[in-house]
Parts: sequence; structure tokens; C-alpha cells
Amino acid sequence: MRSIGNAVLMVVCGAALFLVALPGFSVAAEPGGMPAKSGGHDMDMGEKIFSGKVGPWTAEARLVDMKAQMEKSGVSAKNSAKFAGQRHLMLFLTDPATKKPVTATAGNVVVTGPDKASSSKVALVVMGVHIGADVSMPTPGKYTFKADVESGAKKGSATFSYALK
Repeated sequence: MRSIGNAVLMVVCGAALFLVALPGFSVAAEPGGMPAKSGGHDMDMGEKIFSGKVGPWTAEARLVDMKAQMEKSGVSAKNSAKFAGQRHLMLFLTDPATKKPVTATAGNVVVTGPDKASSSKVALVVMGVHIGADVSMPTPGKYTFKADVESGAKKGSATFSYALK
């Protein structure tokens, strides 16, 4: 019974993160689907950790602290604690010619932790106007992300890092 409750909690949390990313649902989105710029940090959309090119697209990567997001949404401290060390990586791709979000994408990201000995490869899943994945970042230090994406016949990759305090 406990595992069913945890599964329901994960689905609800995933749905909440998905809805926050929708431009029509969230006040934190600009026209075109990109998150609002607010000094590089917007709690609802996470912290901006990359802005640049991924192949032919302009891109922005954001990282959401899932525990903090759950606490902010009113989830109990006991249930929020289950998300300690978990982050949701969001990668927003925009076609530079049309300025519209690229939504028909597939890809993966390799996350290398501060010890450099451990890394994990996770699939980037389409979530409205972004592709994303939940990643584990349990210890402070520098994490490196290598994202590889494709849409149609176009491919691109980018490497960026983030220092977790």
C-alpha cells in the first residue's frame, strides 16, 4: 500500500511540474514558451543553468529543486523529504527562425557528479514546451551535463555545468 501511495505522489508531482512548464498555465512564461527572465532565477521554473546553442537551436536549461518545489506547493515535510537530492532538468529548445518551441524532440543527458567517477545517462522526455528528466544530485559540488538531442533530421549537443551548494 505504501508503494502505491509513493507512486501516486510521484505522478502528482510530475504532473505539477508539467503544468508549471506550460506557457498558458504559468505566469512565469514569456510568449514563445521560454521561461521568464528574472535575474537568472525563478523559483517556479527553477534556476537557469545554461543559455546558448544546442545544434541549430537556441536553448535554455533550468534546474528545479524538487524538494523545495514540493515544500512550496504545500506537501508535508515528511513527503517533501523523499525528494532530497532530486532535481528536475528542463531543456527548452527554440527554433531561431520561427522563435517557436521545438517540441518534437528526443534525446538524453549524461550527468557526471562531483566525484567524476559516477555518472548516469537519462532519457529526456517531451513535457509540453520542454524536454526534461529527473536527475539525482545528492552531494554538493560541480555537476556536468552533456545533452544530446534530435528533432527530425537535425541533431545537437551541449555540455554545461552547475555547482550545487
